[in-house]
Amino acid sequence: MYSSGTIQNPSRHLKAESGTSIIELYREWIKIPPCWDTPCIIMNTVSICFSDDDVYRLYNLDVYGHKIHDKMGIYGSVPLLLAHKPDRTVGIFWLNSSETLVEINTKAVPSRTLPDISKQRVVPQADVRWMSESGIIDVFLLIGPRPFDIFKQFAQLTGTQAMPPLFSLGYHQCRWNYEDEQDVKAVDAGFDEHDIPYDVIWLDIEHTEGKRYFTWDKKKFSNPNRMQELLKKKKRKLVAIIDPHVKVDPTYAIYSQAKKEGYFVKDREGKDFEGICWPGKKTLCLWFINFSLGTELTMPKDAVHHGNWEHREVHNLYGFYQQMATAEGLVRRSGGVERPFVLTRSFFAGSQKFGAVWTGDNVAKWSYLKISIPMLLTISMAGISFCGADVGGFIGNPEPELLIRWYQAGAYQPFFRGHANRNTKRREPWLFGEENTRIIREAIKERYTLLPYLYLLFYRAHKAAEPVMRNLPFLSLFHTPGNALLVHPVTEPKATTVNILLPGKDEIWYDFRSSSQVEGPGTLNVPVTLDTIPVFQRGGSVVPKKTSVGRSTEWMADISYELRIALDSKESAAGELYLDDGHSFQYLHKNQFLHRKFTFQKGVLSSSFQQTQQIIGLKGVICFKGYGFFCHTITYLTKHPLFGVQKPTYIYILKVNRLKTFTEFNRETNITGFFWAYGQQIDKKEHV
Repeated sequence: MYSSGTIQNPSRHLKAESGTSIIELYREWIKIPPCWDTPCIIMNTVSICFSDDDVYRLYNLDVYGHKIHDKMGIYGSVPLLLAHKPDRTVGIFWLNSSETLVEINTKAVPSRTLPDISKQRVVPQADVRWMSESGIIDVFLLIGPRPFDIFKQFAQLTGTQAMPPLFSLGYHQCRWNYEDEQDVKAVDAGFDEHDIPYDVIWLDIEHTEGKRYFTWDKKKFSNPNRMQELLKKKKRKLVAIIDPHVKVDPTYAIYSQAKKEGYFVKDREGKDFEGICWPGKKTLCLWFINFSLGTELTMPKDAVHHGNWEHREVHNLYGFYQQMATAEGLVRRSGGVERPFVLTRSFFAGSQKFGAVWTGDNVAKWSYLKISIPMLLTISMAGISFCGADVGGFIGNPEPELLIRWYQAGAYQPFFRGHANRNTKRREPWLFGEENTRIIREAIKERYTLLPYLYLLFYRAHKAAEPVMRNLPFLSLFHTPGNALLVHPVTEPKATTVNILLPGKDEIWYDFRSSSQVEGPGTLNVPVTLDTIPVFQRGGSVVPKKTSVGRSTEWMADISYELRIALDSKESAAGELYLDDGHSFQYLHKNQFLHRKFTFQKGVLSSSFQQTQQIIGLKGVICFKGYGFFCHTITYLTKHPLFGVQKPTYIYILKVNRLKTFTEFNRETNITGFFWAYGQQIDKKEHV
């Protein structure tokens, strides 16, 4: 039985999200993000000779080296459609996990606003038809009226982004496969030798004994506990990859236990369903978990899951349930104390509650770097903020320039991991020559200095369903981490300039590195070198940073914080800082966190509590109250540069360990910054 529904939308601007595609209708054209920053006409999905290629298909599949600009399903799908125009945004959530086709029919129709037919103008109309193989019509209308209202309304149905542990926002190094314990040790040492921070090293499925997941190859990894303890002493983590199927082997404990308890999916004859994947021909699917290998190799739709659900009913939910079970298992293992980190490639609406998503087996080509940006923006708008694409491309060997540009882009995206296929050349960051290593090092270090800001954005995503990565309307090559920064990754080889739109008629923008105000708003032609990519800070914002980096996030606990304050046309700015212990649920259960709002007005920086909180056991924390400072735990010096005003003649250094009023400003000049430290009750003035 099929379920279907038709929605007419005469709005001038329609956004439909399906899997990793966004469809936008604006005035007289439809645009798909791969068309980038120029309008691009596409044909209706309705044609005389109807075929599967004519519609957007929501059907989760493992497609190795997936095609670009293709409407077929790949790893994940979120059946959410957004319609937007300048004064209104609405949404439609089609809740159905079976195979679903989305048909778009656009046409021009007369406007109904004028009674005189001769004076009526033609406006576009988009009809959207949803067709699901099974299930009921279960539709939620999201009434907005603003985009952020839609995000919150969708989150009320599907949940908000899980608050990630801080280490997971650092850099991850992965390969299929690091061969043995010595290989892991050598790669780990290479990061230290080349002064490159990282937090997690990954092992792909070759670490197991004959693809028996949750086991170790005893020859290659004879002492995995010691290996993990060595990483732990260096304040780093190990993540092991497993696939969602079980090798048929009576001597394999997981197989024998699952067989005994009847956990395996059944075929239509009532026997355990067997398929083909990495362990060999005899592979069984466990619980609600699915495997796919290549185009359309998946479980038969009449296979039967727990509860007598046919596979066709729940196909798109398998990755969702796999991630859910893994996350819940990790929380239980820690006694409910630790936040889990679980990455999945297959997802559905609500996957954000359980961890992160990546875009799958991409290719080491410029076009895949370019398409990764709208893919991540689409996933972000569908509620899944913790998302990323494999840096460098999983398949193939990237040229040094492409790898550098990918690192520079990935450093500003929510999930940041380098990954490669086992058939590729090794590509650790230091293997491409000294100069290229320097540039990659700087990109990764820039990520680490921005972790306080990124952590704040994830807290906002967790509490208020605000996307971490946001796009400018119609320009999917740009994106904004939060609302303070605008990033333009370089996605063309040998580029010397890029065109950048700085939005907002009354906005002021600053170069994030030089702190200088740039011309705008409007479209700028900005010179670029291989060293960096354009990053701008919006006037009126405050961005918290770390003043230096360590070998990993845990090494940075005692490093001081810096507030990058960019003034708007009224010489004011506002921003926030959020801190907690970075790993537990104490922020949730015991209100153990710091959340401050900073405001700079009339030459004075003040701060206030955002909500009830307890500051317990936090290192490197400074709390402000009114125009004063309350300093806590350790001594360090921190700087606050401001963009947009003249350099001061002097600043104040405060050394206090109690609440102290700070009102002494040099009123004859614009105070552009000040320093604070603590440990002693001594005030002094220093010239800049």
